[in-house]
Amino acid sequence: MFGLFKKDPVKKLEKEYYETLEKARDIQRAGDIKAYSAMMAKSEEIWARIEALRNPKKEQ
Repeated sequence: MFGLFKKDPVKKLEKEYYETLEKARDIQRAGDIKAYSAMMAKSEEIWARIEALRNPKKEQ
């Protein structure tokens, strides 16, 4: 009952992941490839955290 109003950390990370992908897309369209690479690296880190939360036993 007390966990009823607890937010899901995976949903928050997914939102951050998709926002980062959109920013990376816009940067790529502007022609800044170095910034695009940095944003994609950041999105990959976020995705790794999502996967770690979804599948905690696979890391061992």
